[in-house]
Amino acid sequence: MDSLITQLFDLTGRVAVVTGAGSGLGRAMSIGMAQAGASVVASDLDPATAAETAKLIQAAGGQALSAGCDTRLPEAITALFSAADTAYGRVDILINNAGTGSAPVHPEDLSLADWQNVFAVNITGYFLCAQAAAQRMIPQQKGAILNIGSIGGVSTLGRGNFAYDISKAAVHHFTKELAVYWGRHSIRVNAIAPCQIQTPALQQHVNNPTLDADAVIKRFLTGIPLRRLGVPEDLVGPAIFLVSDAAGMVTGTTLGVDGGNLALNGGGTHEW
Repeated sequence: MDSLITQLFDLTGRVAVVTGAGSGLGRAMSIGMAQAGASVVASDLDPATAAETAKLIQAAGGQALSAGCDTRLPEAITALFSAADTAYGRVDILINNAGTGSAPVHPEDLSLADWQNVFAVNITGYFLCAQAAAQRMIPQQKGAILNIGSIGGVSTLGRGNFAYDISKAAVHHFTKELAVYWGRHSIRVNAIAPCQIQTPALQQHVNNPTLDADAVIKRFLTGIPLRRLGVPEDLVGPAIFLVSDAAGMVTGTTLGVDGGNLALNGGGTHEW
């Protein structure tokens, strides 16, 4: 007989759409959702990586399909949710995870095109996916949306992350707004603010020739009291919690999955 705790975290019978599911955080959370019982629609800008995530889930006995999706394009998002409709007939969970940054430059040198691209992916894409999900969740009068924010949306990362940080701050407030609007429909909307996680995107950032990779990583660690970078699997438990019945009274919150970064004052140190 299943315990109450098992029941609270069980996602059996639910359908989860995950953007940016081809690698890193998105892949880890997609696999985690499937292991908790959800059927997963794994989408990514790169269809091949999304397909690989779906195959990993299927090989482990889970239910999944993949879809290519450029979340900058409204028609691509429409096609993504239509695929979920065709395959499963419902959407219960949305994980807005697809994200991007710009090349590390000072604000005075940031091009308008780079600024617009960051916001097109990190906030407009989140809105369009959330809107499509809500249009399916409102008739059900239940659903859970999880937006991936960042510690950079709470306090400034610097190092040329200007547009990225501002877009992630927008994600955190976007989360609060939707939680208020859609609470009447029993749709919960929450966010996670990760610290630096070891993903291909982070590696690409620190490998930029304008940066000293070793110095950047050392600086990351000075801001993380747990004294390590995160790994994608660190987000799986928090994500499952926030979309499951275990968080049935949790909405409008941003959960730091940050090794203590947000608890550390900018002028403080955990080394003394």
